[in-house]
Amino acid sequence: MDHLANTEINSQRIAAVESCFGASGQPLALPGRVLLGEGVLTKECRKKAKPRIFFLFNDILVYGSIVLNKRKYRSQHIIPLEEVTLELLPETLQAKNRWMIKTAKKSFVVSAASVTERQEWIGHIEECVRRQLLATGCQPTTEHAAPWIPDKATDICMRCTQTRFSALTRRHHCRKCGFVVCAECSRERFLLPRLSPKPLRVCSLCYRELAAQKRQEEQEEQGRGLPGQPAHLAGAGGGASSGDDDDSDEDKSNDDWPSRVKFYASGVSWSSFHS
Repeated sequence: MDHLANTEINSQRIAAVESCFGASGQPLALPGRVLLGEGVLTKECRKKAKPRIFFLFNDILVYGSIVLNKRKYRSQHIIPLEEVTLELLPETLQAKNRWMIKTAKKSFVVSAASVTERQEWIGHIEECVRRQLLATGCQPTTEHAAPWIPDKATDICMRCTQTRFSALTRRHHCRKCGFVVCAECSRERFLLPRLSPKPLRVCSLCYRELAAQKRQEEQEEQGRGLPGQPAHLAGAGGGASSGDDDDSDEDKSNDDWPSRVKFYASGVSWSSFHS
């Protein structure tokens, strides 16, 4: 890997990737950076699964949307490899050869065309992550953002299991657990510093858990004689679809699908969330 760092062929390959992203992409050429491989993977997006071009470097993973294969890409995303954790996912009737790419700020599911291709991608990424952690002295990330469950996974709210989605009743996503929820079950906002400097939409169950955790932390700080910090809580104001600032209906959430359930890793069929 290292012997390729300063070669002309490596420089040309990286320049070709930069050219495909054009002015909308960030410069990718850095001393010591090596482009190891590329390929098209299917990324599970909110609306539907879509092909995305992926480039594996020795220190970053880059992906983007395909406008014209090998000619033009857009929506460039760059993920430092020291932040990456991979998780194999079980096979389902709807999708095969999947795994999850997890970071503290964003997690998402991709799939390969074959088992062999998946094994190759995972093997190469994990080896690069291992080397990058050794080089930087960083520790593996232990907290990861929840992946957003695709809209098509359910036609009812995954919290109350009562509200049916339609053209007039839109879907929302909890930024803490990634579940697809209705407006009534996601009226609250909570500050999640790893994701955003502003309070984000969370479902009623996650809000209760986060608020309880925050109260406990404040009580512990006060017990140690430290000045209590104000709770980083925010009501539902500021969003047209968030409803009134009233928590009287918080307890209506159905705990059949608590935030602790890992939707992708549980082997739960999407049909379980269709009434």
